[in-house]
Order: sequence, then structure tokens, then C-alpha cells
Amino acid sequence: MAIIALVSAKGSPGVTTTALAAALSWHRRLVLAECDPAGGSILAGYLGGTLDGPRGIGELAVGELRDGSLETAFWSQLVDLDAPRRERLLLPGVVDPAQAGSVVPLWQRFADYFTGLDRGVPPYDVLVDCGRLAVDGPPWPLLRAAAVVLLVTRAHLPDLSATRAAVRTIERDLTEHRVPPGNLRLLVVGDGHGTSEISKALRLPVIARLPHDSRTAEVLAHGGTVRAGRPLMRAAGALEVPVRALLDRRQARLAWPGATPARAVSAPLAPEVPGAV
Repeated sequence: MAIIALVSAKGSPGVTTTALAAALSWHRRLVLAECDPAGGSILAGYLGGTLDGPRGIGELAVGELRDGSLETAFWSQLVDLDAPRRERLLLPGVVDPAQAGSVVPLWQRFADYFTGLDRGVPPYDVLVDCGRLAVDGPPWPLLRAAAVVLLVTRAHLPDLSATRAAVRTIERDLTEHRVPPGNLRLLVVGDGHGTSEISKALRLPVIARLPHDSRTAEVLAHGGTVRAGRPLMRAAGALEVPVRALLDRRQARLAWPGATPARAVSAPLAPEVPGAV
């Protein structure tokens, strides 16, 4: 499935909570990459700061700038969310603000590498938490490389107003970079205006709606036991179905004569004997 990117216009509509809920419910092998320039929160939140030593995209960026070690260091920087199965892996985001300057120039490098994970051995989908567009150095190369871009929004008027502007900004950027159309969708979180009303107003389809579930959101944000039967987890698990359908339609469209071919990238190999992470 390659890259599925989640992003919001501004504020806190729950991009990281949504991404983590989806990652814990995904049926295919998956890497959840925290690529929010403002920093990652899953290590300190959901995982409760239990891991020793630095880990994540900041360490990868420093190593890549120093000696080009992304391919060799990537797997050692992941956290197994479903140990020891290595089916749901986390690439933690920046924790030290000093590392942010190292990550931003490498968004294209990460985009190319993530794209290859879908053709690796074994293959992995990559769910990318891109955070908010209203920050310095948003990860545009990851949005351009994504097979599916989910613009996360709450359903109240102030949020929808900001999301409307974000839709136009993203569409304009993807067009300017000759990204084939049809991969951008809205993902609505919580109560408020109806999905058909939102889709009509923003002129963009709504791929799904996730329910307000404060109990589960609290666990995903601060740690605890995730219960698969909770409303948010059920809805997040079901999200994979429309995402897969959208991807299948996009791949069929790109296969038509005259379609723009995807950029060729090498397929990275996962370690044959995974070590503990």
C-alpha cells in the first residue's frame, strides 16, 4: 500500500491519536512514522517513556547527514508495538527540538525510502503522521509521495474553515508537482456537521468518520490498555477498507496508457532475524 499520510490544517484534531489507533488495528505489516516537524508524542505518551536511550527519526536524520546510514540504521530505530511479532512498528518522532533542523532537509530522502518499504522483504505499509501544515518545514515531500493523503478535521465550523484553506493548499501543491489527482480525502473526527454537508462544502470526499471516544483517546495519548472493542478502535480498524479501495482505484488509473509512472526506488530489506527493539 506504500505511504498513507495523515495531516491537519492546524490545531489538534487528533492526527496522532487517529494514526496510532489505525496502526494498532491494521491487518497488514505496518510502520507508523511520526513525521510531525513539531515533534513526536507517542514515546512519552502512549509508551510512557519506558524506552531507554534515544530512538527515532531524529537519530536517523543525524546519522544520514553524518555518514549516509539510513538504510543500515533504519530497522534499529523502530519500536515494536506488538512485540515480538514486528508487524506494527513505530518510528518515533523528534523529541529534542535541536534535531528538528536535521530532519527537515531530509523529508525527500525519507519519502523515497518509505516508498520502497512496500516492496521490501517482507513488505510494509507506512502510515505517516505529518502533523499540521501550519508549522515551519512541513513534510511536503511525504505528502507528494503518499498513495493516499488523509486530511484530518473536526466537524465544527472553525475547524472546517481552516480545513477548506488546507484543501486548496494541498491540491495546489500536488498539482504543481504533477502528482496524479484523486489521492486526497477528508477524515472527519467527532461530532458536528454531517459528512455529506462537509464533503459538499469542501468539495472533497469524506473517506470515513471516527467517533468521539474520550476514554480510548486518553489511553492512546497517555498510556494504558487499548480495548479493541471500543468505538474508536473499531472505526480505526475499519478505515483500512476504504483506504485500500481508494488505493486500488488509483493504481488502476495509473495503469492506463499515458499515466505518469511512479518513481523507481530500491526496496529495502528487513532484517532476517529481527532483534529486540
